[in-house]
Amino acid sequence: MLNFGLNEKMSLNPPIFLKEREENSSKFVEIQQPQTASRSSEDPLQNLCLASQEVLQKAQRSGRSKCLKCGGSRMFYCYTCYVPVENVPLEQMPLVKLPLKIDIIKHPNETDGKSTAIHAKLLAPDFVNIYTYPCIPEYEEKDHEVALVFPGPKSVSVKDISFHLQKRIQNNVRGKNDDPDKPSTKRKKTEEEDLNDSKCKDTTLKKIIFIDSTWNQTNKIFTDERLQGLLQVELKTRKTCFWRHQKGKPDTFLSTIEAIYYFLVDYHTDILKEKYKGQYDNLLFFYSFMYQLIKNAKCSGDKETRKLIH
Repeated sequence: MLNFGLNEKMSLNPPIFLKEREENSSKFVEIQQPQTASRSSEDPLQNLCLASQEVLQKAQRSGRSKCLKCGGSRMFYCYTCYVPVENVPLEQMPLVKLPLKIDIIKHPNETDGKSTAIHAKLLAPDFVNIYTYPCIPEYEEKDHEVALVFPGPKSVSVKDISFHLQKRIQNNVRGKNDDPDKPSTKRKKTEEEDLNDSKCKDTTLKKIIFIDSTWNQTNKIFTDERLQGLLQVELKTRKTCFWRHQKGKPDTFLSTIEAIYYFLVDYHTDILKEKYKGQYDNLLFFYSFMYQLIKNAKCSGDKETRKLIH
């Protein structure tokens, strides 16, 4: 979990279970009752448009179950194999379609069982890849279509991503045509032609990267030369709902799945220029359920439920 204020190809013929999940996702519509302003501020996850969580409720009542891949005893899903456990049928989970690919770079010391990054892989498997540092992809040749979510003085807002990616393409074109042996007029003409061609290219962001780590562990990954040349993006300030709050850090430091979710919401409205209607809410399918479970356990003093989740 990196708390920010924070390649796999799609199959043309997806497996049957993915088709079933997609069909079920379109059927799962949980009607939310209007909330008062005070209730909404107390529970920011209350108004999400989520698939039915009945399967999680049943799994919670029956307790830990077996991972069908490694045989480990887990609650809801296996954080090692990135699959739901036996008592959470895959076809009863929502399948989320994303507008771009997501790479998550996990710090090797980040505890798998405490990471929320796995939620994204479980719920949007065709769009999300998780890498454990230092085994990460090379991004240098794709720096005009890839960005890194990370706060800092050089970071840009989500709405400015396309502008800055276009500038990178133009700078790359100028760099290629910077040949002193060419006549200046010819060089200028070639540059203008290439710049015009570049405007016709798709400059939409194609991949966004998140770092899954505590804030104190982040620097080692962020300073890696493979990430240094990428456009940095900073999210709008929002408050976290995460129950594993980092000691000494403000409540604006988000869990990884929160950062992914809020980025996609902003991307949808600021870049795609479309009205947001809950398209990515199911990324919080597990997160919102666990949040409510722990909240209820704290209110009732149910230590066993809290232990089960943690």
